[in-house]
Amino acid sequence: MVRRYLTGFAILLVLVFCTIASALEPNEILVIVNGDIEASADLGQYYCQRRNVPQKNILTLSLGKTLTNSISRDDYDKNIAEPIRKRIAGQEPGQPIRCLLTTYGVPYKVGPRGPLKEKQEQLKQLEITVGQYEKQLRDSQAADVNARINKELGRVKAEIDWISGRETEASVDNELSLVLFGPYELYRWLPNQWNRHSGYTEGSILTVMVSRLDGPSPQIARGLVDKAIYAEKTGLHGFAYIDSLGRPDDKHPGSWGNYDQKLRNLAVLLRFRTTLQVREERTEKLFEPHSCPQTAIYCGWYSLKKYIDSFDFVDGAIGAHIASFEAVDLRDPNSTEWCPSMLVHGVTATFGPVAEPYLSAFPDPEEFFFELIDGKCLVEAFYRSQPFCSWQMMLIGDPLYAPFARKGF
Repeated sequence: MVRRYLTGFAILLVLVFCTIASALEPNEILVIVNGDIEASADLGQYYCQRRNVPQKNILTLSLGKTLTNSISRDDYDKNIAEPIRKRIAGQEPGQPIRCLLTTYGVPYKVGPRGPLKEKQEQLKQLEITVGQYEKQLRDSQAADVNARINKELGRVKAEIDWISGRETEASVDNELSLVLFGPYELYRWLPNQWNRHSGYTEGSILTVMVSRLDGPSPQIARGLVDKAIYAEKTGLHGFAYIDSLGRPDDKHPGSWGNYDQKLRNLAVLLRFRTTLQVREERTEKLFEPHSCPQTAIYCGWYSLKKYIDSFDFVDGAIGAHIASFEAVDLRDPNSTEWCPSMLVHGVTATFGPVAEPYLSAFPDPEEFFFELIDGKCLVEAFYRSQPFCSWQMMLIGDPLYAPFARKGF
């Protein structure tokens, strides 16, 4: 149902990207700021100064003086995606942009595309078909017949959703991952070419990595840079707290049991590959409030939109709570969602969804932290472990943050 096309522009970019080196460099980051909001422009300048990103790598967009979280699909295409696309196309040969850094002041949610007008007659026929299948289900008593009907019914309903524009909203950053693609049809997600299991080689990858400096205040967003640099200089020390649910692994990728096992695998990885002390919670309970001193790493679940103040985050701490809707109100200092709450309480990097992502859309926690421990920077680790693009996930933190790149870890 999802089709991708390579335009002449995109084919040219494939050739340019053939020269990409593995490790992300400061001059390969394009910093996106909202020039109508002073705090956004200041943050972009600050990041370039601290991380030695060339000042010419700041792209100033006019996105309005009012701080807004969301942008319509049309305005996203016209005011964000197209200027970025043109800027990258104008780069000199040998100076590729591999990473975008969005900032406080740039919207982080993009709306749906709306119904496909040319498909409205088809939509009417599909809705009639749904009614026919549902009548057959009511009339049938045969299990095998019902199974076949349900399968077809699911396929038809998915096509209705596609035509209607359901589940075509996304995070701005995750949509920007595909800014160098030709036209692609929006419905749910597309595979992430950077994922370690994708089969793509670097020379054929068009996907752009994206991270964000943002949060409940400009000061918090700026602090993400300072704390990352501090941790790189001094080392990331403290405890790793891993919260699984105690569910058995059913060996089905994307299931709760399988994801729960990945969290337990992560605890083993951290014990063997880092100097951090590891503590686990392996029941339905969560870590009790104020029970996690010197938190360097937190990864766990499941408390939907209800942050538990358990953690004393050290500078450089990375926190991830696997649950839906945890970055919807990223800039609300009073939100109980996990992403804004962890940022208020001092975490240095986190990720979360701006809507319902489904469990299979979360980065694999074992693979994400493995990539970090292996010396990758934050944005590389995220994209090596994130399965999808054009979807709901968002990474918050300094893209160059490499907590384990120092010797001795």
